[in-house]
Order: sequence, then structure tokens, then C-alpha cells
Amino acid sequence: MRSIIDLQKKLFPDVLTIMQRRYAILQFVKTMGPLGRRTLAENMNLAERVVRGEIEFLQSQGLIFTTTKGVQITEEGLDVHEQLKAFMLEASEISVLEQRVRETLGIDNCIVVPGNSDTQDWVKQEMGKRCAQLLEKMLHPNCTVAVTGGTTMAALAAAMPPIHTAENVMFVPARGGIGEQVENEANTICAAMAKRAKSQYRLLYVPDPIGEESYQTIIEEPSVKEVLSIINRSDIVIHGIGDAMTMAKRRRTPEPLVEQFKSGVAVSEAFGYYFDAEGNVVHRVRTVGLQLEDLDKAESVIAIAGGASKARAIASYFKLGRNNILVTDEAAANQLIKGE
Repeated sequence: MRSIIDLQKKLFPDVLTIMQRRYAILQFVKTMGPLGRRTLAENMNLAERVVRGEIEFLQSQGLIFTTTKGVQITEEGLDVHEQLKAFMLEASEISVLEQRVRETLGIDNCIVVPGNSDTQDWVKQEMGKRCAQLLEKMLHPNCTVAVTGGTTMAALAAAMPPIHTAENVMFVPARGGIGEQVENEANTICAAMAKRAKSQYRLLYVPDPIGEESYQTIIEEPSVKEVLSIINRSDIVIHGIGDAMTMAKRRRTPEPLVEQFKSGVAVSEAFGYYFDAEGNVVHRVRTVGLQLEDLDKAESVIAIAGGASKARAIASYFKLGRNNILVTDEAAANQLIKGE
């Protein structure tokens, strides 16, 4: 396929560009439809007149249709999109990018979604969908899955399909809540994933972060202790990666420490640990739930994070070497292989 794509780029470069644009439109409509032309134009970074022309063409081919709610994809459009997926991934060099990220980070698997989730909301939704598909293949009977919070994790929860391949799957939150929007909390995401997967779940009702004295008291509570014993034996862990400064502000970190972070001491955050550019732990917030050492017990640890702005944080965290899978987007992947 690579040789055909290379020849097409040389002989029919315009054709490939048009194919990529129309495939991207089908992709966006499939993920976010129904939606209006203006919304489509803004998210695709295309002029409205270009979008209008493409919609007319795709509609004439029976791949999309327009209603009062907006543009939607047809069954034939879904079939065409699915058949083109492998070709377009190869054409956009995504597969090559995935391989280079695997080599750069030294991991077993990397899934790269086209686009930049910093500026395109639909990319985050697609990352969630791809991660859900990956998870479905990995699940096995009596499997326990621990999940953290965050907007990207919420996108994963929304994309989680019913599980038909494994029995007695249990979803648990990897840690307590940090007092942000409830829909982005680990407990909420855990419950949503389990309900969509038609599986079991247990919740952890504790604040995050917490003082040392309170921590020692809480972990001895029978109900908390029981859930923690399940969490600490998780087979699969799925989590986001935070930018150190962003997470420090969300956790209302004391100003002197925030100023220290601003100097570049801390780059990334995960599970309440802050890491420098070399992956060293430079600060730790006491949290109830999974600790770094617990990751060594898991069969697979999946990080899902994207956007060019997250590349430095992703690179920092992966220096730790405890993850074997990354789900990200094209913008972050390009920055990672450049070492920026």
C-alpha cells in the first residue's frame, strides 16, 4: 500500500488532498453529527464555501444527508469511512508516526489519532473511542480496570461499548476526587464506563488530596479499605497525564510551590506525583488510591493524553517507564518525536 500511496502523491497529489479532506469530513460528521455547516467549517478550519461544496458532493454520493438538525452520515457513508480507514491512516503517515513514538518512548504500543485536541474538540472524542476499542480487546474474565478522572477520560467513558467478550469485569476509580466538575471525577467516569459496558463497579468516596493524619485514618475505614484492596490489584490501569502547572492550580497548591513549579522544576503530573523533565519525582500529594508502585502489578498501564501543549508532560512522565501503551493525537506525537 505504501508504494501505491507514494506513486499517487507524485502523479495525483491533488486527488490525495481531496480524499483526505473528504475523509476528514466524514470522520467529523460520524463522531460529532448532526451538526451545522458553520460548526463543521470552524472545526475543520475550512472556508464555509469549501465545506458547502464538499457537503453537496458527499450528499450526491449518498454518504451524508442533511436534516433540520444538521449534517449526518448515512449507512453507506459509514461503510465507506470504515473501508478507507486503513488507507487514510497509511496515507497520512499515522502508522509511521505511531512506530516512531513507540521507539522514542520505548513502549509496546501507541495509537495516534489525526488532529490536535488542543484546538479540535472532536479529536479528544476520537481518542476516547480508540482507547475504548483497545480496552475491549484487552479485557478478560474477572478483570479489574482502574480509571482516573479528566476530560479525556470522560471522552473514553462516553465511547465505552457493551462488553460481550469477558465476564465479571469490575471498574474502579484509581483515586478520590479533587473537587472539580463532577462529570470529570474518577468516580463519575468509573460508573459511566461500567454502566455502558454493562459491568460492575465500586466507588471511592474520599477527597484528593488529603493530609497525612487524615490519610492514615481514612485508609483504615472498613469500606475504604475494601475498595482499596480491589483498586491495588487492578489488572488494567487507564489514566491521563496532567501538565504540572495546570494540576497545581486545580489542586489549589500553595503559592511558593507553584512559583517553584514555574521555574520548570515540575513538568508533568499523574496519580498525585509531580515529575521533572527527566521523570524524577519532585513533589508528591498524598492521595487515597493507586500509588506509583502499584502500577508494577498491573498487566497493562494505558495513558491517554493529547494536544501539542501536552507533549512535554507526556515525555516527562514516560521517562518513568511504568506504562506500556499511549493513546495520543498527531500534534502531540509530532512534538514527541522532535523531542520538544
